[in-house]
Amino acid sequence: MVILKIYLARHGETDWNIENRIQGQVDTELNEKGRQQAEELARKIAEGEYQIGSIYTSAKKRALETAWIAGNKLGMVPKVQQGLEEISFGKWEGYRWKQVRELFPEEYQVWRNNRRYQVPPEGESYQQLLDRLLPALSDIAKKEKVNALVVTHSAVIMTLLSYLYDTPFEDMAKNYKTGNAGVVELEGALFVH
Repeated sequence: MVILKIYLARHGETDWNIENRIQGQVDTELNEKGRQQAEELARKIAEGEYQIGSIYTSAKKRALETAWIAGNKLGMVPKVQQGLEEISFGKWEGYRWKQVRELFPEEYQVWRNNRRYQVPPEGESYQQLLDRLLPALSDIAKKEKVNALVVTHSAVIMTLLSYLYDTPFEDMAKNYKTGNAGVVELEGALFVH
């Protein structure tokens, strides 16, 4: 079996990132800085910092555009992979965390105390995110013979790393925060069962 690497890349910056708004499933687009970050990611790949042979992406515009900018520079066509989308925060999307604490105090406290399994109002839990993410990554790892760039979202990366390294989900932002267009390298064998 070929041991491929999966490079998880967070999408480039959006205006909501700057405003500290919860994006979740809201389909925001990259801003100009985000497009520049995607170009820089593509440059690093082209210069050999990451050896990739395929690109997969979340269907959300911010990830899709990041993947297409990289793909255009590298001569690759990104493939949309279901399961890579950002976590759904339901009714909390569009708010800042401070506003969520003020507007949804009880729901927020329950979620905060058990965020791996607790579902925000009309959203999904981090465990539900894992339940769709792990099969998606397994699918990529099984069908690829080359290293893959996987363009996804902040909570997706933090959730996966919390799961893989068995660290508290409550500490994911402290432990695994990934900047826009940041990259995390993982062994594809982690996802082949």
